[in-house]
Amino acid sequence: MLIQMKKDEYKQLKDLKENLIVKPELLAPAGDLEKLEFALAYGADAVYVGGSAYGLRAYAGNFSLKQMREAVDLVHEKERRIYVTVNIFAHEQDFTELPAYLSDLEQLGVDAIIVADPGVIAVARQVVPGMPLHLSTQANSTNSFSINYWHGQGLERIVLARELTLAELQLIRARVSGQLEMFIHGAMCMSYSGRCLLSNYLTGRDANRGECTQPCRWGYSLVEEKRPGQTFPLEEDQRGTYIFNSHDLCLLPYLPLLKQLQIESWKIEGRMKSVHYVASTVKVYRQAIDALWDMGEDVYRAQLSEWLTEMDKVSHRDYSPGFLFGKPGAHAHNLEYSHYVREYDFVGVSLAGEKELKTGIITETEQEDKQDRKSGQFSGQTALPTVLVEQRNNFKRGDILEVLTPGEKPWTFKAEEMWNLQGELLEVARHPQEIIRLKLARSLPAYSILRRARN
Repeated sequence: MLIQMKKDEYKQLKDLKENLIVKPELLAPAGDLEKLEFALAYGADAVYVGGSAYGLRAYAGNFSLKQMREAVDLVHEKERRIYVTVNIFAHEQDFTELPAYLSDLEQLGVDAIIVADPGVIAVARQVVPGMPLHLSTQANSTNSFSINYWHGQGLERIVLARELTLAELQLIRARVSGQLEMFIHGAMCMSYSGRCLLSNYLTGRDANRGECTQPCRWGYSLVEEKRPGQTFPLEEDQRGTYIFNSHDLCLLPYLPLLKQLQIESWKIEGRMKSVHYVASTVKVYRQAIDALWDMGEDVYRAQLSEWLTEMDKVSHRDYSPGFLFGKPGAHAHNLEYSHYVREYDFVGVSLAGEKELKTGIITETEQEDKQDRKSGQFSGQTALPTVLVEQRNNFKRGDILEVLTPGEKPWTFKAEEMWNLQGELLEVARHPQEIIRLKLARSLPAYSILRRARN
């Protein structure tokens, strides 16, 4: 009995010690204001965004200063954090407007800026000395010596390079006391921490200034100089060869290993991805982190399969653990094709709550008064209530749609009847971002996503 009590006491102490490990910040991408709202609704602790200049995602929606002000207010109202990317490798002309831009960000009250270029860091230190700086993954921080150097220069947080193994992460964490951040999910680049010149040479668009055209995803063949126009496959495959086409990173199955590292922030890549991607990935990692910390590893393991299934419903390339267990070889690249895995189509979002109010759409009662009750028109006399949906991809009557929503498990319904705002009965919702009324047995909470399984 005494031995058993000692074992119980040991377990209690062990559990107590593990519970003292603070949850990491879940940091989500927000390519535009809508994605930011969805990231917050699905559980992100913080978001990172880009302005109209100085970031590495020139083709994301990005934020004007007016939109940035709205974003900061929204994030802070929910007691979350917002970081702004200023992480290009700057050329001489970029510094002309930089001081004013940094001052604007400080006035807006952003929580930190993400930087990579030492020149940008120097200007930030002069112009906004109180602004917290996070060192971008583009700076290739792969060892404790460089990380401690940057912390010594006053940077608050270092975003680690993706090219680190678990063993290296453990050593770095043991030797670094300052804040660290690491990627746990998203696209991987075949170049070292994203420093690539393929786009520059092949398209004239600089990947290190936010204009990458992703030529690493293209198909390639061999050409002999004396036989121009005659191509030879690098492998015997009629579909082509995609020698640079890396898999996507997914560390969801390995979170218990990462928990012990006590890294302050876990980051999801994807400012150019869809609202569906943001909602799904944030929801899964939010649930996984909360389960692992609040209920223990057994509960996390029990739900892992369900979460991995959800991750497969998001448009993605084949998943891999990246460098976590060693340098990835050919198994971490798809040499046969470059397209995404798409098991579901993202077809719409709900307009419940504030989104419905912002549209200025009249209520069903008012709509009923304005209808002439012609056959096939919306009359307000349907047996079930209707919900408002904004179309994002074609869907039709009879489709089985799945609903992803904050705080609930996904559920499905059959699209039985739907109308446009003129009250006309629709067979197909085909117009981009058209607002549709759907008859539904239950309400659609705010920020719900509608998707349809592919056959």
